[in-house]
Amino acid sequence: MANASALDTLIDLAQRESDACAKRLGAALKAVDEGEQKLQMLLGYRDDYANRLDAAQMAGITPLAYQNFVAFLGKLEQAIDGQREVLKHARVKADMEKKGWQESERKRLSYRTLNERAAAEALAIENKRDQKMMDDHAARTVRARR
Repeated sequence: MANASALDTLIDLAQRESDACAKRLGAALKAVDEGEQKLQMLLGYRDDYANRLDAAQMAGITPLAYQNFVAFLGKLEQAIDGQREVLKHARVKADMEKKGWQESERKRLSYRTLNERAAAEALAIENKRDQKMMDDHAARTVRARR
């Protein structure tokens, strides 16, 4: 029974570890999602601003206004590049957290399998003992009738 108790403790610890890993994975996936949304927003701003520049050039634009447009577009490109880098790191972290969660799940399931095998073995031993007791009782009953 001490073995079962130790195994139960391992299963409980593995479940807690798996839950913690799942939480971290969820947070990492959320960061990826938010990073993708922010990147899409920045790309949308850039496209919108580039369209405004085109329209301003068609309508006629001063050199200073043109410089301001180009400078702002440059800053948007820098922000986009930075966001792509943030997103890349978020994806790497999400992949690492996924692998960690998968490993913790494998461990948890292997402990559970061990526990199920131990329970099945204990049941088989108990069934054998019960069968032997019934066989002994039947043999005594037959001998007593003679």
